[in-house]
Amino acid sequence: MNVPSVTTDPLLTPSQFLKGIGPVKAELLAKLDLHYARDFIFNFPRAYQDMSELRTVDQLEEGKLASVAGVIEEVDLRNVGTGKSLLGVLIKQGASYLRCLWFNQPYLRGKFQSGRRILISGEPKQQGIRWEMVHPKYELLADDDDVPAGRILPVYSLTEGLNQTQMRRIMAGVVEAYAPLVEDVFPDEFLDTHQLWPIRAALPQMHLPRDQASLEQARRRFIYQELFILQLALAIRKWRLTHHRRAPALPTSARIDARITRLFPFELTTEQRIAIDQIAADMGREVPMNRLLQGDVGSGKTVVAMYAMLLAVAHGKQAALMAPTEVLARQHVQTLTTALEASKVRIGLLVGSLTPAERKKTLDALAAGELDILVGTHAVTHALNQSGAAKDQKPLDGLSDALEGGRFARLGLVVIDEQHKFGVNQRAALKRAGIDPHYLVMTATPIPRTMTMTMFGDLDVSTIRSAPPGRQKIHTYLAEDGQRSRWWNFFRQKIAEGRQGYVIVPLVEETEAVEAASVQQTLEVLQRGELMGHRLAALHGRMTPIEKESAMEAFRRGRVQVLVSTSVVEVGVDVPNATLMTIEGGERFGLAQLHQLRGRISRGSHPGYLCVYANPSTDEAQRRLDAFTRSNDGFELAELDFQLRGPGDLFGTRQHGLPPLRIADLSRDVEIVEEARSDAQTSIAADPDLKDPAYARLKRMVLIRYGEALELGDVG
Repeated sequence: MNVPSVTTDPLLTPSQFLKGIGPVKAELLAKLDLHYARDFIFNFPRAYQDMSELRTVDQLEEGKLASVAGVIEEVDLRNVGTGKSLLGVLIKQGASYLRCLWFNQPYLRGKFQSGRRILISGEPKQQGIRWEMVHPKYELLADDDDVPAGRILPVYSLTEGLNQTQMRRIMAGVVEAYAPLVEDVFPDEFLDTHQLWPIRAALPQMHLPRDQASLEQARRRFIYQELFILQLALAIRKWRLTHHRRAPALPTSARIDARITRLFPFELTTEQRIAIDQIAADMGREVPMNRLLQGDVGSGKTVVAMYAMLLAVAHGKQAALMAPTEVLARQHVQTLTTALEASKVRIGLLVGSLTPAERKKTLDALAAGELDILVGTHAVTHALNQSGAAKDQKPLDGLSDALEGGRFARLGLVVIDEQHKFGVNQRAALKRAGIDPHYLVMTATPIPRTMTMTMFGDLDVSTIRSAPPGRQKIHTYLAEDGQRSRWWNFFRQKIAEGRQGYVIVPLVEETEAVEAASVQQTLEVLQRGELMGHRLAALHGRMTPIEKESAMEAFRRGRVQVLVSTSVVEVGVDVPNATLMTIEGGERFGLAQLHQLRGRISRGSHPGYLCVYANPSTDEAQRRLDAFTRSNDGFELAELDFQLRGPGDLFGTRQHGLPPLRIADLSRDVEIVEEARSDAQTSIAADPDLKDPAYARLKRMVLIRYGEALELGDVG
């Protein structure tokens, strides 16, 4: 006979000893990461079914949300066009019928069988004498399942072997027994001040709410708590960076400013000047700058970063510029070399394709102070530390180790291009390079406002929205297959006039699972067909660095007229004469990514032309493509992409090193994000290390959830 293990905390009771579970179900529940009583309590429903609106078919009203229980009578899946489908399920309730429709979701066909009981929820519409629901929510019911009316039912994530009714019974039993034992992380005074429900009142209402108002109050409590703890962590980190670390003060002056700006053969825009002034003010203090520079495609961020690097060099310090790809790193070197050819600034390159001798020469020059600016990729610069490293030194795995290895003689500034390609852990580790460098990160992917307050909440932000004068317009078209001949005629005409172009495909090679053109196949088809006689080359992520650079150099010099590529050209590639782009499989790209790709053309004196071919299978994909053709504003598109796809698809939280949010939704909960941020900053300003005993549990939650990711282990 199994005996419960001894524990001083009832919330740590193993699942098999909880009411209604036992060893067999415990194994199933473990697949849902439910091991102890506390895991069940905070296993919030993924959705709810409002059974207070349970209706018979005869009681349905046009457009009014309702739930209907019945039996599946017929299931019909048919094709309604190329790549499009319609799934129809006929539900019988007594002598009445309800038809349910799902467009372009053929995978649902296997879930519905005739004779199976089902619960449907949605907005009904009357079509002739029959009621219909389009894309309703559904729940398959066992023969012995009750359909309780007048209640809001939780819908939990399941695993094979457990149905929704069983899960509801298990959850209800655990919540009833253990929710009263959960201690609140907030002091009573804090709850009253912020009008938050106590946790023991909120927990039961999350799992089996009395009504919609109670559910909203409970949800608000936990959304606020999750966001407040995140904002506390970010506020603590920012306070520590400001008060516990010292960087070299690198102030600007009228003389230094004039020496730097005279190297630019153009006038700075107002927004560039504002960003430069903000950065210069930061670098002038003995506090490490921790700033994000975001700007739309082609807004001139590189010039601002160049100013920052030259400000460091003017004070005898070195600067490091890290890029996400070797192609972009080499391009940065070319841009800097051209812009600074009249200066004495010494520039070095450190990338994976260098020979051992070239790498050693660069490292030696860096350590001797004979290089002012080092440009490299973050993934391969562990070579910085490997050169001349002690025999017993730990293995090295990235830029943080490179900087910590002391290979820079006088490091004053680190610039990272494409911030979202780097995680919080890497960003944090950069600070450990002896005396702290100033730290500037750039992104050409505009970041939605709530994202800057959360995922990037430890950074100050400078924004450049407008492009410099002279930027040419980009014409964007969404085309169908029948219009290909017309587009390729135009494409060839522009090539004949001396322009160059890109053809973007979503995959390197075809797979059976995904119908998308590969680079190589597209290249061969174009060489035999629409672009016969033209000079084409391929570029994709599986090529070696030397092969990539060779293809890009040939394209830059005009030896290649058309580059057939994956989205590897998305970030930063700058060929002014390339004004044409064709994107295949446009529905497979995110909105922000499409905008980045568009930014590769019209970087010179000629207007750009982009044609997207797509086969959207969802309403969301169609809205994304429509928005892309309608707007050239990256900030507007970023907000829309954020609403359509959520933060994970824009900047996956794992890239940041932060654990994912469990209940909060950054696109939905904007007001609570702002409230939590303001409250957290006020709290940390008054008590930076949360020493007040009333906040002991909050502090513990901060350390458990974000301590490792944000290096907060020694707070207090």
